[in-house]
Amino acid sequence: MGLFSFFKRSGKRLKSEEPTADDLKKEVADLGLDAEGLDIVIEGDKVKVTGNAVSEEMREKVILAVGNVDGVAEVEDDAGEANFHTVEKGDTLWAVSEKALGKGSRYMEIFEANKPMLSDPDKIYPGQVLRIPQD
Repeated sequence: MGLFSFFKRSGKRLKSEEPTADDLKKEVADLGLDAEGLDIVIEGDKVKVTGNAVSEEMREKVILAVGNVDGVAEVEDDAGEANFHTVEKGDTLWAVSEKALGKGSRYMEIFEANKPMLSDPDKIYPGQVLRIPQD
């Protein structure tokens, strides 16, 4: 089981001040992510993601999609660990790539691993959590 922390007041603001499970499911669907086989439940400011995803990559993207929403502080996942990085002030994808992958020039791998949540490699913000692809 994995428990992933997010900045509660950082992230995409949805229509309701405190997101509901339906809000989060709609956000996942709007991003074009396949949440088939996954259940999303909210307990306070924690989201639980359970079930069998179509792939590990899709599970990780769903975790990030719901975690990077304003009002969500934690996402609990019943499947295990993932490699995530929390963006700090002054970070660029190049800098994150140097830290996480050993080479800044691999920043596009991180960008691609975070689509569709990222639309531009230059648009990241402090507190955002990114998926780091595994070699």
